[in-house]
Amino acid sequence: MMVANGARPCARDIGIDIGILKPGRWNAITDVRGVKVGHVTLVEGEGRLIPGRGPVRTGVTMILPHDGNLFWEKVPAAAYVLNGFGKSIGLHQVNELGNLETPIALTNTLNAPLAADALIEWSIGHNPQIGIGTGTVNPVVGEVNDGSLNDIQGCHVRKEHVFWAIANATSGAVEEGSVGAGTGSTCMGWKGGIGTSSRALPPKRGGYTVGVLVQTNFGGVLTVNGAPVGRELGRYAGSRDFPYEIPEDGSVMVVVATDAPLDHKQLERLAKRVGLGLARTGFYSSNGSGDFFIAFSTARRIPHDSPLILKTEVVSNDAMSPLFLAVVEATEEAVINSMLKATTVTGRDGRTVDAIDIDRLLVVMRKYNALNWSKALPPWGGTE
Repeated sequence: MMVANGARPCARDIGIDIGILKPGRWNAITDVRGVKVGHVTLVEGEGRLIPGRGPVRTGVTMILPHDGNLFWEKVPAAAYVLNGFGKSIGLHQVNELGNLETPIALTNTLNAPLAADALIEWSIGHNPQIGIGTGTVNPVVGEVNDGSLNDIQGCHVRKEHVFWAIANATSGAVEEGSVGAGTGSTCMGWKGGIGTSSRALPPKRGGYTVGVLVQTNFGGVLTVNGAPVGRELGRYAGSRDFPYEIPEDGSVMVVVATDAPLDHKQLERLAKRVGLGLARTGFYSSNGSGDFFIAFSTARRIPHDSPLILKTEVVSNDAMSPLFLAVVEATEEAVINSMLKATTVTGRDGRTVDAIDIDRLLVVMRKYNALNWSKALPPWGGTE
């Protein structure tokens, strides 16, 4: 079943202006032209956990780089693993060949193989020659462990959910919070989920757009725009105010899209900067954290049947710094959006993870003068 996410605010709705670059129209990964996002959210049952049956608090999120045949028209891509405690699929080939040839699926840990199977079946359906008249296909799947709220052993995300999320992926505004692959996730003591943000570089810096989508499920002590929110609200590992021990471990998946013409090495450099944006929020990449970052460019398409020589033009390395800043800012804001937009969820065994209290958050933000910064600063997002 599809579940509405309510009217909770994103960061900018309440004056949390992160960074100095301006967001795109939707402040979402879909600000990169051609990129689409689709969710399927699964919420069924309540009460005691019955492994294989429920309660179900999970889903799948699909990111599509373009509307064409992605296997036949690949996009440049790279992946970076900050801490490898996870079950991602397909990242080695992404880094070996430097391209992406399927949509990116995000789901829960034990559903990752099924999501990969669905991507293979979907790709063969559009390209019957796969594995017969040409090479095989490399499905790309990321995951987090939502087992604290979800019957993760049940693997409730089915192939038809993956197919539906692809078929119904849209551009424009992206639903955030307790939706799709973020339905059962938690973040730094509160409800986490799906979050997104974007940055548009000024013309003198290339005029490119960078969009970020996150699936947050990690530990840490929350910092919002520099304000020590987790410390002020007493929400961190060992906190007596929390109904059960906050796990120190966790995971995060981050997808970065850009229309800047970048090659594999440059996209890898871009993906590495994701960790800096995460760190600004209180993330610290714990021992049991699966921290996987994927970056792709929509600026060109790589034909499956490539000629002997491919001629490309890319941004110079000396012009990369604004793109790095854009990734850091958009990642930080996407994490905060994932928590602000998330709704309180009660899952297996009656466990409840509450959404962050907006009023209490704003008290802390005012105390540390961390609101409405964009009104006081001349934005770099202009013509400079």
